[in-house]
Amino acid sequence: MFESVMAGIRDAGTIILHRHNNPDGDALGSQIGLWSLLKNTFPEKKVYKVGDGAGRYAFMKESTMDEVPDEAFEGALCIILDCGSEHLVSDKRYQKAAHTVRIDHHLFCGKFCDEEVIDSSFESCCGMIALMAEEQGLSLTPLAAESLYTGMVTDSGRFRFDSVGARTLRLAAGLREIPFDTNAMYRNLYSEDLAALKRRSAFIDRIQLTEHRVAWVYTDKAGVEAMGVTPFDVSRGMVNTMADLKGVRVWVNFAEAPEGVFCELRGSGVNVNPIAVRYGGGGHAAASGATVADRKTAMAMLADLDTLAKETEEQ
Repeated sequence: MFESVMAGIRDAGTIILHRHNNPDGDALGSQIGLWSLLKNTFPEKKVYKVGDGAGRYAFMKESTMDEVPDEAFEGALCIILDCGSEHLVSDKRYQKAAHTVRIDHHLFCGKFCDEEVIDSSFESCCGMIALMAEEQGLSLTPLAAESLYTGMVTDSGRFRFDSVGARTLRLAAGLREIPFDTNAMYRNLYSEDLAALKRRSAFIDRIQLTEHRVAWVYTDKAGVEAMGVTPFDVSRGMVNTMADLKGVRVWVNFAEAPEGVFCELRGSGVNVNPIAVRYGGGGHAAASGATVADRKTAMAMLADLDTLAKETEEQ
């Protein structure tokens, strides 16, 4: 799967790694993991990682991005990780590169790199990089193993999601052959301070159900500001608070932001991706997102999700 990508890596003198903006554990894990793999395997090459800040994932080692001048992109190989849409790439300077590659596990919505390795059967992009390391003989470091494992954990819902199969567990087991502190990783990922717990409690109080049991919450700009966190932390950070509601197979979280309304769609045994795509977004069958212009459009999306829930009830 990765032979051509590796040929390009071997030929390149400078390699710059990108991922999607507002990174999650998988975006950072695949970026940091591949960065460490390449620096360890090819110490003679210049390897950089670029993008916006790590946010709540700043606890991950080497999550601070490199300061890379514009001229470094000339003649470089840019690899974009865990990004399903061109407009989501953090640091658009990849367009200046001599050659671009995308490695991704989102559902394909259109090509935007010279070379693309897309496989939506993977639970995470980190899983793809772990397989690449295994197949191509890249030297696995403790940093790479920990970063890739962290991304696999977050994007698989701690190995609970439908995408998790024997391949996922085998690759994760291979990473665990390298010693690193999983206790610290899980504490950083899932422990909450009292203020966060109170925010989550207030969020739970606002959960509503549509006629066909789509769970949803809408947080306006004033509500986001009152929480004291970013719209992204509200939308993606809290969506799975609704994940284990009995009788609910579809849930969606809306949060107003300067860019519009962030929409996080989730499904259990229901493909929500076509609705996200309909509203200009994308992602996976069970987890997708989009940004829409206003509350009216968000409510139209909610109505479409309710129709989807009704259709799946009837199957």
